[in-house]
Amino acid sequence: MTYERPVLVIFHGGTGDGAAERMMAAARVAAARNTARSALVAGFEAVIIATDDPGAFEPEFPGLLFDTDVPGEAFDFAARLRGIVRRYGLEKPAVMGSGSVPLLGVDEFRLVVEQLESRDARFVTNNFFSADLTAWTPGEAIERCGEFARDNVLPRRLRDDAGLAPVILPRTTATQFDLDTPSDLAVLSLAEGLAPGLAEAALPAVEAARRYRALMPFLCDRTAEVLVAGRVGSQAWQYLERETACRVRIISEERGMAAAGPGHRARSVLGFLIEEVGPERFFQRMAELGDALVIDTRVIEAHLGITPAREDRFQSDLLAAGAIEDGFLRRFTAAAAAAAVPVLLGGHSLVSGGLMALNDAAWQENDRRLE
Repeated sequence: MTYERPVLVIFHGGTGDGAAERMMAAARVAAARNTARSALVAGFEAVIIATDDPGAFEPEFPGLLFDTDVPGEAFDFAARLRGIVRRYGLEKPAVMGSGSVPLLGVDEFRLVVEQLESRDARFVTNNFFSADLTAWTPGEAIERCGEFARDNVLPRRLRDDAGLAPVILPRTTATQFDLDTPSDLAVLSLAEGLAPGLAEAALPAVEAARRYRALMPFLCDRTAEVLVAGRVGSQAWQYLERETACRVRIISEERGMAAAGPGHRARSVLGFLIEEVGPERFFQRMAELGDALVIDTRVIEAHLGITPAREDRFQSDLLAAGAIEDGFLRRFTAAAAAAAVPVLLGGHSLVSGGLMALNDAAWQENDRRLE
């Protein structure tokens, strides 16, 4: 079996059993189904779902294939991807996670197809240093890449090890927004024009989105100031300076933390402050620095050396302190919920594509008020 035209491989698995984890799993399935349809319309020959739970994608539709994980076998992303490329004879593969770039539409996927139709050896990605979507040709180039544990470093392997030329998609909300955590789902619930399945999957986050809606007017207010802290990249910073009306106070730290080596020791300005004054006083002080706060909590956790369960992190993103088992994170989340200003908690995606999508929604609502 050989596929000469582009084929999209979507990874979905390891979703967890907690209430918030199940909510995110359902949303990622909806996003993957919507993405698969867009890719097929755009000219992809097929979409392969690499998963430990093919039943989650019922009902199936034409063009959707399943490659099921071997039960009991330890998951190795690089080996799994190489095996799929070999087994299906993929000459122009693309790979992404089930929650990646859910706002990417037919036009963007057509651009990927056009790039893959080139005779030159190349790869296409939405983010060279932390990819969510990567497509390349020829497919066998994956065999020349060194080891990689996650898909976000694949572009660097394709360039440095396989010698492929990079093509970076334009940085837009659609190419930068990810569906990784409940904070992203809350942002998604505020977006307009979603596909029906995706809009339905976002409904459980509507209650949490009230705090996001409370923050939105500040983005359009020249007299307001919003503090954004965490792994804020220069592109996100430039976007906020260009596209929001408010003043933006940025505390950018621990960029590249997820890709750092095992000996890396995270250090955070916010983490030091929390150690000195505790979560309650921390949020009192932070409320003096902005009318609203957007915080990447994973940096703080890494600084403090705590590793809460994913379900706890997700519940913290929802500001559901009572559902959190980890003692510090429960206290921190309760303090965030009680803060005098709106506080949004999340991961890296919140302080990058999430803020871009939230700003889009804010201006759409602002424009309606002025009509």
